[in-house]
Amino acid sequence: MVVQFILSDYVGQAMSRAVYDKLEDATFAGRIPDCLGVIAFGSTLRECEDELRSTLEEWILLGLKSGHPLPVIAGIDLNGEPSVEPLDTL
Repeated sequence: MVVQFILSDYVGQAMSRAVYDKLEDATFAGRIPDCLGVIAFGSTLRECEDELRSTLEEWILLGLKSGHPLPVIAGIDLNGEPSVEPLDTL
């Protein structure tokens, strides 16, 4: 049995597409081009990456709750209706 963690995989794939820039004041800005509006800032690259991950997670949850379409990333589509496996299959 293959266990899939769709949200974790989605976040991981989206973060692998992140783009970071060093700003004039030596801080960092990060964004995920596929995820419009997901941007973060940090005084270090690590801080920026952590903030970007947090922003992405909140963006996904808000999108799911509001029914906004989310981009398909690396073949992972969060837009469909969730399917539930019967408990006796576990």
